[in-house]
Amino acid sequence: MAYLALSILASSLIFVIFKLFSKHGVQTIYAIVVNYFIAGTMGFILYNDGGNWKTIIDKPWFWGTLLLGVLFIVVFNLMAITSQRSGVSVASVATKMSLVIPVLFGVVVYKEELGALKLFGIFLALAAVYFSSIKQKSLIVQKASLVFPVLVFLGSGIIDTSIKYIQEMYINENEYPLFSAAVFGSAAFSGTVMLSIKSLKKPLKFNSKNILGGIALGIPNYFSIYFLLKALENETLNSASIFTINNVAIVMFSTLLGILLFKEKISLMNWAGIALAILSIVIVALF
Repeated sequence: MAYLALSILASSLIFVIFKLFSKHGVQTIYAIVVNYFIAGTMGFILYNDGGNWKTIIDKPWFWGTLLLGVLFIVVFNLMAITSQRSGVSVASVATKMSLVIPVLFGVVVYKEELGALKLFGIFLALAAVYFSSIKQKSLIVQKASLVFPVLVFLGSGIIDTSIKYIQEMYINENEYPLFSAAVFGSAAFSGTVMLSIKSLKKPLKFNSKNILGGIALGIPNYFSIYFLLKALENETLNSASIFTINNVAIVMFSTLLGILLFKEKISLMNWAGIALAILSIVIVALF
């Protein structure tokens, strides 16, 4: 459970750092690309296997990391489009409710058993995500824009499911830093290509704020994946439970950090979501 708690903490810090970006004039898209370079570099540094990282292309999971890196960039941009067209609440709910996909994958592929109480806990988790995330009176999405939340939902779910599958089938524990580095390195490359294409229309404008923001983001981003991989080794909790607790706790903890650090005001509906989150975590973890 310690690794799961550390993954939740690291992921929650990412949201805090994003909030600080807007306060300090950091341009998110540039900081995101820098962050992937930093996270990838950390993985290579922490991989202590006598320099054998040079054989990375021979690893059975190498091509999977390339796909994940592209997905990281694509889903991030889809989240940005969803936030702009349909609101931050819609993007947040679509991202976190994607926990349904790895949960179902675990049940179908790994034959993980979900008792009645665990199913009830997962149902409460989905309700908790919705009520904790909503920041407006209603989530109204125009039909023309519905495709973007759906793609965010699918993309986020595929990322979590792919990480679990690769971790289960191909990665040795000592390769976690190298695997994480490869994923972030792929994302950095994909982001660089994307920015290069954009620069054809508008020149790139990297500055010290964007670089420092990327460094601050890259460290917790790396550990959010590394500790999640370690948490998925838990012999007590199956992957369905891990992903449910992880996603719900991130929403809950991020909301609480917003209140404590940024004096954000939340509604009774948000408080109800936090209460449901705590209840769902207890049920999923203990039953």
